[in-house]
Amino acid sequence: MTIPTRTLGTTSPLTVSALGLGCMGMSEFYGTPDEASGIATIQRALDLGVTFLDTADMYGPFINEQLVGKAIAGRRDDVQLATKFGVERGPDGARLGINGTPDYVRRACDASLTRLGVDHIDLYYQHRVDPNVPIEETVGAMKELVDAGKVRHLGLSEAAPETIRRAHAVHPITALQTEYSLFTRDLEDEILPTLRELGIGLVPYSPLGRGILTGVFKGEAAEGDARATAYFPRFQGDNLATNLGLVDQVRALADQHGCTPGQLALAWVLAQGDDLAPIPGTKRVRYLEENVGAVDVQLSEADLAALAAAVPRDAVAGDRYGDMSSVNG
Repeated sequence: MTIPTRTLGTTSPLTVSALGLGCMGMSEFYGTPDEASGIATIQRALDLGVTFLDTADMYGPFINEQLVGKAIAGRRDDVQLATKFGVERGPDGARLGINGTPDYVRRACDASLTRLGVDHIDLYYQHRVDPNVPIEETVGAMKELVDAGKVRHLGLSEAAPETIRRAHAVHPITALQTEYSLFTRDLEDEILPTLRELGIGLVPYSPLGRGILTGVFKGEAAEGDARATAYFPRFQGDNLATNLGLVDQVRALADQHGCTPGQLALAWVLAQGDDLAPIPGTKRVRYLEENVGAVDVQLSEADLAALAAAVPRDAVAGDRYGDMSSVNG
C-alpha cells in the first residue's frame, strides 16, 4: 500500500503522509502504557508509509518523546516529526498550568530535542495558548528556534481565529492542530475558513472521536483509561448511549462500503480537503493497519451527504472536554 502525501501550509510548507500517527496513547491516558508495543507500532507505521508522527512533552509526562526517539533511531530522515510544548507538568505528572513564556519555550524545545534524540523538530506546536502571555511573545520565541535550526516549522493547537492571525503575522504558521471528526465539527464555522484564508494546514487530532467511531468502544474502559472519567463527558451515562447510537448509523454505512466504521470515519476526514492530515492514535499494530486502510475508501458527494445526515453536527451529546477553558484560546 502506498500512502499519499499532503502539504500543510503554503508560506512555510511541510509535506507529510496524508495519514499520520498520534503517539500519545502509547504512554498515557488510554490504559496501561506499553513501550514495546508502541515502538513496534511506530516502526510498522514507517514501513507502511505513515511517516507523520505526533507526540508532546506532556505525554507521560516526558516518556512519550523518549519512546518515539527510540522508535525512529536510525530512520530520522524517513519521519516528519511533530511535538508540542506549553502544557507544563512536573516529573510526578502534576499539572503545573499552561506556559507560553519565551524562556520556557526555549527550555522546552531543548529538552524535547534531548528526549527525542534528534537535532531538529519538523513541526513544533504550542500545545495550548497561554492567556497570560501575548501570542506575539510566544511565537517570537518559537521563531528564534527556527532561526537557530532547532525547529523547521511552527504550529498552534486549539487556537482561536484571532490568535491564529496574530501568530501568523509574527512567523508563518504551517499548521493548526485541533480536534476534528464526524463528532466534532465546530471548527468549520470560523477556524477552518481562517486557516484557508491564511494558507495554514490542519492536523485533526482524535479523528475517530477518541476511539468511539471505531465501533469497538462500548463503554467498558480499562484501568487508566481517561474516557471513564468526567474529563470526557461524551463517554458518560446518557451521553454515551446517544453517541453509540450515532456510531450504529456509521456502522450501517460502513457495511455498505465493505469497510469498518473507523475506516469510514477517517475517510470522511480525509475527504474534507487536501490541506489536512489527520493523526489517529493507537498503540497496537492491528489498529494501525486498519486505519491505513482508510486511504483506499473513496467517498462520493452522496456518501458524504449520507454521513452528514447520519451524524448531524448537533446530535452528538456532551462537550468534548469536561473543562473547555483551555481550547480555542
